[in-house]
Amino acid sequence: MPEQLKDLIVKAVKEILSENKLASNDILIEIETPKDTKFGDFSINAAMKLARVLKKPPVEIAELIKGLLLAKFRDLEITGLIKKVEVKRPGFINIFLSDVALYDVLIAISKDTEGFARNNQGEGKKVLIEFVSANPTGPLSIAHARQAAVGDSLANILEFSGFDVSREYYINDEGNQIKNLGLSLQARYMEILGKTVEFPEDGYKGEYLCELAEKLEQLLGEKYANDESEQAVEFFSDYAAGQILDHIKEELKVFGVNFESWYSQKKQITPNRISTALSELKSKGYIFEKDGATWFKSTQFNDDKDRVIIKSDGLMTYLTPDIAYHRMKFERGFDKLINIWGPDHHGYIPRLKAAVCALGYSPDDLSILIIQLATLSRGGKPVVMSTRAGEYITLGELMQEVGKDAARFFFLMRRCDSQLEFDLELAKKHSLENPVYYTQYAHARISGIRKLFKELAGKGELGGIKEPLDAARLCDLVEDESFLLIKKLNCFPDILKNCAECLDPQALSTYLRDLAGDFHAFYNKYRIYSEGKENIEQSLARFFLIDCVGRVIALGLKIMGVEAPQEM
Repeated sequence: MPEQLKDLIVKAVKEILSENKLASNDILIEIETPKDTKFGDFSINAAMKLARVLKKPPVEIAELIKGLLLAKFRDLEITGLIKKVEVKRPGFINIFLSDVALYDVLIAISKDTEGFARNNQGEGKKVLIEFVSANPTGPLSIAHARQAAVGDSLANILEFSGFDVSREYYINDEGNQIKNLGLSLQARYMEILGKTVEFPEDGYKGEYLCELAEKLEQLLGEKYANDESEQAVEFFSDYAAGQILDHIKEELKVFGVNFESWYSQKKQITPNRISTALSELKSKGYIFEKDGATWFKSTQFNDDKDRVIIKSDGLMTYLTPDIAYHRMKFERGFDKLINIWGPDHHGYIPRLKAAVCALGYSPDDLSILIIQLATLSRGGKPVVMSTRAGEYITLGELMQEVGKDAARFFFLMRRCDSQLEFDLELAKKHSLENPVYYTQYAHARISGIRKLFKELAGKGELGGIKEPLDAARLCDLVEDESFLLIKKLNCFPDILKNCAECLDPQALSTYLRDLAGDFHAFYNKYRIYSEGKENIEQSLARFFLIDCVGRVIALGLKIMGVEAPQEM
């Protein structure tokens, strides 16, 4: 009901403005849920937007709208759902819901928690989120792990906001890095055979290649002992990349991340598809020749300089297959593309945006999220890592040390554009200091209370009531803390909607910790179940309330890819 009520209020404000010729259609009317409940359950900022148009003080306009709004509420027969409407400087109109409206929040959650959380912001638009996309040259790092947690959780949030979402991993499985991978594996293979070899200058030094070389020697013996041909290098490259990709897929699966598609550059970005994309740009006048190279006129689309797409030696730059790849994304029917990248790709954004525009799409059709780095600490001291030397904690090692749930939750505790310090010791603590433990413990407590009420009903200690939730009278919820909890629950759909709008799931983790904190405070102050027939109705009402809290925590954790345990 509160979401429907919000829609009615927005509609009422628009009608008031139209009927009184106070604004044109280009004034966007927004209604927000204030973070501080002293400012009401809904807040409208229309008066501030109209002040410049009407050349009147915002407070004066707000008072006018308030009077007209109260009359409109009577016409719509929703006065009983509104406790109070007030105007606060500089011109906010704050609306406080009645107890009846707040009880409706609990009823909506209890009947259909997922339906309560969903909105239709996306209107069924097809969205492709491409994330992680680590080169298959080594295990996934902590940086990749953070991208995986953000990308998967964001995909879940967008699905709850009415988007048709697909997840994609782009496999960069050709080029110099794959050749160097093959040369590195070949060198390790030769070393096992007792050969003296020079390790590639830009080779990969991780222990994982030694393990792959040992596996190859057991399978093939000395088959490639004296073979230094291009075919041999290609074999080692394909073998290493394939094995590493299989390992990446398995780790991501354990991490709870499943992709609808794994898109191979080698197999799917063919020369024909690249030439087709470049021909389209050329036909539009965005390609030119200079100094023996082929250039893209990216400056026509706000890039700081034009970009080479085919070098004078005939080799393509990284941008060229990316142009073809993004053209193919749109051709596959997606309305919006979201790429999740690491901070080392920040400078690459303008040129790819330019390419999308040159292909005839809006720059808003492509969103590129830069996920800042995550650093590890243990006991207050940083964990030193070196990807060049192949010495770093992998996603698999992180999950083994702290578990999947803690890893995913911690990666979502900071905004995407902020660096994150991952405290390994804190993540392992089974105490309320640990944010994920604190949140999960709230759900476990509620699960224990559900079990208690089920047992009490079975023993006939609830006055013959068999279904405690069905028998609850919500009017018996009278404590201020009860209404604070309900108002916090009422924020849940807005939290998901806002996360979808800003393409960042961080606010969800903060919300769940706050909700868990409000529950723990309520639990510590009030007994959920009190013995005696005179306390049954109050106990049932409180049980209904905390059951709804448990449902929202469980759904929020599910969206984050974190388990909601029944006991801890």
